[in-house]
Amino acid sequence: MTIVHRRKTVTSLVGNVRVGSEAPIVVQSMTNTDTADVPATVQQCAALARAGSELVRVTVNHEAAAAAVPHIVEQLDKQGVRVPIIGDFHYNGHILLTKYPECARALAKYRINPGNASIGAKGDSHFRTMIEVAVKHNKPVRIGVNWGSLDQALLTKMMDENSLLAEPKDARAVTMEAMVVSALNSAGLAQKYGLRPDQIILSAKVSGVQDLIDVYRSLALRCPYPLHLGLTEAGMGAKGIVASSAAMGVLLQEGIGDTIRVSLTPAPLGDRSEEVRVAQQILQSMGIRSFTPQVTACPGCGRTTSTFFQEMAEQIQSYLREQMPSWKERYSGVEEMKLAVMGCVVNGPGESKHANIGISLPGTFEEPKAPVYVDGRLFTTLKGDRIVAEFIEILEEYVDTHYAARVCAKPDAQKEQLAAQS
Repeated sequence: MTIVHRRKTVTSLVGNVRVGSEAPIVVQSMTNTDTADVPATVQQCAALARAGSELVRVTVNHEAAAAAVPHIVEQLDKQGVRVPIIGDFHYNGHILLTKYPECARALAKYRINPGNASIGAKGDSHFRTMIEVAVKHNKPVRIGVNWGSLDQALLTKMMDENSLLAEPKDARAVTMEAMVVSALNSAGLAQKYGLRPDQIILSAKVSGVQDLIDVYRSLALRCPYPLHLGLTEAGMGAKGIVASSAAMGVLLQEGIGDTIRVSLTPAPLGDRSEEVRVAQQILQSMGIRSFTPQVTACPGCGRTTSTFFQEMAEQIQSYLREQMPSWKERYSGVEEMKLAVMGCVVNGPGESKHANIGISLPGTFEEPKAPVYVDGRLFTTLKGDRIVAEFIEILEEYVDTHYAARVCAKPDAQKEQLAAQS
């Protein structure tokens, strides 16, 4: 893969996760539980971590939430879930971080929105207090500017200055510039109050694709800090997925971005972990990181009037998702594996030969047999009612013989470790 100009940044350490410079681009997510509800928040944090979220952010918006944070981190630790927990602070963060020092210590990072932290309107005392707490506890901070809560004093000043120019810029351009200036000014203040450059991460979130591309291109050229990418409100379903992929795909290809989040609006009672899987798929589709074996499947046409190949592709994809947690513990490199589940002879054999393991199922009016290719060569031909089961057996054998076993603790040692943690 060709990255156009990967920007060198300083490296931040968030808990046990490195962010910036040549570190892998990190996937993060955010809970939508009431943080004061410790069991629900622990459950969702653990589910997000199991799905592959490498950082998890929780809302800390009132005293009960701040008091709950240490218990959440403690319970996750007891479960063996080591994901760093980030606290999201807005209007009252200066109060909560000072009144609840155990919360300040337990969090791996603080997220501060300068537009909601007194900067501009009332001076910077609240912002300064939060930065000083971060310095005291040696915590990194994401300074997260958001166009929905941009520092209005700064924006008004820049709009007024713009109106006096011989050729004023349009309001959009001034707003984008104000976001960049807000982020950079806030980072400068954070350093003035004692935060090191390697403890600062910036973001400048908007909800429009072209706006996000423009603001991050400008920000990336003007600072050395790691950048967190994501549309602030991507939306629901296909709209949110497509918008996030379009915006972040352009920036990531240009080497911009060190952590990402896909801020999907979930369906009622929907799976919050979907945003993690989408973020992973963006990175994997671009060849930046690999998280799980990929399944190539044809879209179907008049030659594939049976739904069998669709059902098989779904079953194989679900099987891979279920197996990956244990495979990652046992095998090295298995996330790079490629499979193909094709519906007829037009492209089936060719695509199957390009995959590590591929199967070409019979299309309409084709002979009822399914050739299986392994590493480009015909391995066997399956027939009958056990095609899926037999293909999974071939898949399991391939994984076991082609991917090196990871060096890990012996089972007895693992049991002792788990017993000690609980």
